[in-house]
Amino acid sequence: MSVTRVLVANRGEIAVRIIRACQSLGIDTVAAVSEADRESLAAKTAQHVVCIGPPRSSDSYLRTAALVAAAQGTGCDALHPGYGFLSERAELAQACADNKITFIGPSADNITKMGDKLEARKVAAACGVPTVPGSDHAKNPREAAAQAEKIGYPVLLKASAGGGGRGIKLIWNASEMQSTFSTAAAEARAAFGNDTLYMERYIGNARHVEVQVLGDRSGNVIHLGERDCSLQRRHQKIVEEAPAYAVAKEVREKICHAAAVLAGSIGYQSAGTVEFIFDNDTKEFFFLEMNTRIQVEHPVTEMITGVDLVAQQLRIARGEALPYRQSDVRFFGHAIECRINAESPQHGFRPCPGLIIGWQAPEGAGVRVDSHCYSGYFVPPFYDSLLGKLIVHGEDRAQALARMKQALASFRVEGIDTGIPFLQAVIDDPDYIKGKVNTQWLEKKLEQYSALSG
Repeated sequence: MSVTRVLVANRGEIAVRIIRACQSLGIDTVAAVSEADRESLAAKTAQHVVCIGPPRSSDSYLRTAALVAAAQGTGCDALHPGYGFLSERAELAQACADNKITFIGPSADNITKMGDKLEARKVAAACGVPTVPGSDHAKNPREAAAQAEKIGYPVLLKASAGGGGRGIKLIWNASEMQSTFSTAAAEARAAFGNDTLYMERYIGNARHVEVQVLGDRSGNVIHLGERDCSLQRRHQKIVEEAPAYAVAKEVREKICHAAAVLAGSIGYQSAGTVEFIFDNDTKEFFFLEMNTRIQVEHPVTEMITGVDLVAQQLRIARGEALPYRQSDVRFFGHAIECRINAESPQHGFRPCPGLIIGWQAPEGAGVRVDSHCYSGYFVPPFYDSLLGKLIVHGEDRAQALARMKQALASFRVEGIDTGIPFLQAVIDDPDYIKGKVNTQWLEKKLEQYSALSG
């Protein structure tokens, strides 16, 4: 497959990350930007720039036809979707294939199989990978209520086509089913064009553990270890770590093996992530879903393995075999990532777009910052609030925590509010330091922080 000029069909920090990976391999880049991103760092970093539409993502980054036309019009033979936007839409991968553009990601078939959560559960079960006890398609509230009685309340009502934490509703008892079901179906239809819902048993004291996998076009699939992503706000990850320090090594090995088996069963190609829920009480783990793209938190895996995941995506896309066998993968130390968002912790974490008048990112041993921001950059109000990712690496978790604490303290952003003060409170919390957290812990921490801030 030809990969000599890549259309970077995304924005923000991941666009810059992709451009730099391409340039390290001698690959030409074209930044696809909306009108709001003409002065972005991606636009300044890429060799070429093409405008794909007005600021709103529905008029630019979410238009398959516009992206394909941009690739063709600028002489690109490949397209990288990054994460979010159309990265997990089979239609984009198929449109690229139909127009002889190499899609830097898995096949449309891979995306389709894993994109429908119900189908993904069936694939996992067929591989012998445990899934959360739950139901198939719940067609209406009455049917859902009957299924929930068998599963046992509380249950999570989920959109089959959902992703990124969207389309999830927690139901505590039968009296909530009627109204919640209708709301969830309407939201799923509006967000994904598909109102199919299913249920899973709610595991209250849980950790979120995910496994990075790589697969090439020759059928080779390996894993690069796991990440703990338990610290979440509204199902969105805030702090991620590798390895998953609070889960026993033998369990982590089983989880990683299960992820590789599942990815191998569908002939997975490119970088992907298999997500699991780990029950802190029973010590069981269950398959949740597979993300068929590069993840926001991929740098923590890169830091402990030394593997450039985006570069591997590019090499796989042009037909190269993986340079590693599973036995070749080595893990070094501990890594932590904090997402730096443009938001105001003291005002309910409301988004804070605006002009950055001062930007000074931390530096030092084991410190990495992936960002698209700079002094004088205007953060537009049309997209998510991610400004960048602060990643640290240490010989062990204690050293990584010390480096993260120091790095957060030296991070300077002037002109807009950021979530840095809240992240400092998290890193300093005794429960977090001891690893006594679960997927609900951060929400409770938010309540405490808001009360103190108010």
